[in-house]
Amino acid sequence: MKQDLEQAGFVKLPGFMSAAQLEEARARVAAIEAEEGDNAGAEFRKEANAHRLANLVDKADIFRELIVLPEVLELVGEVLRPKFKLSSFNSRSADPHSNSLQPLHCDMGAIPDEGGYWVCNTVWMLDDFTRENGALRCVPGSHHWNELPQDVLEDPYGSHPQEILVTGRAGDVVVMNAHMWHGGTANRTDYPRRALHAFYCRWDKPQQQFQRALLKPETQAVLTPQQREILALDDPLNDEISRAPKQVSGFLK
Repeated sequence: MKQDLEQAGFVKLPGFMSAAQLEEARARVAAIEAEEGDNAGAEFRKEANAHRLANLVDKADIFRELIVLPEVLELVGEVLRPKFKLSSFNSRSADPHSNSLQPLHCDMGAIPDEGGYWVCNTVWMLDDFTRENGALRCVPGSHHWNELPQDVLEDPYGSHPQEILVTGRAGDVVVMNAHMWHGGTANRTDYPRRALHAFYCRWDKPQQQFQRALLKPETQAVLTPQQREILALDDPLNDEISRAPKQVSGFLK
């Protein structure tokens, strides 16, 4: 898996979520969407033809559990050596019959720097990902190119000759080097296609969503030491570089 992650830029963990984890995550996403209504995702940004939720660590025990599962963190660490933190934890549901897709992009508009790779995303499939319902497309190996697709492609929305679709079953998890060119595809079915996105960054980069400012005191009070560490809640450097609200995305403006 580590070799695939380095060479292709992503690896899939089939059936990684337990039935209980999958059921609870689905239930909590549905409940939060109903509770927040038109305000859903307001902590970050909204996207046409998709429903988003943001700041999930603050909203349920299940999400705090998922961000520190060791098998996933080991793979994230392969990308973000020597140390990393959670940058944001959101969900995205591709609307039925949306007939729209994301452009190929790198998360945070990030290009590797002198320290190497600095963004890594994880996609937790709450529904099956199929060729028809908005599965992830990616260009394997493009994380080695040190280029942003919008800088070199005539149309980042168009099909790339080397792109593939990453399909899977509900409960699968994809860990991907987020410098790899990727994007969601159009959902042409009658049902939403839901996923969680736990996004990590290298320790010396700002969080996409400043966790210490977003998490309520009562949430912070119940976190384990490992959860506090991955959220960088006691890291003065993270406070300094993440305090200003940037909310940078790979393609959302």
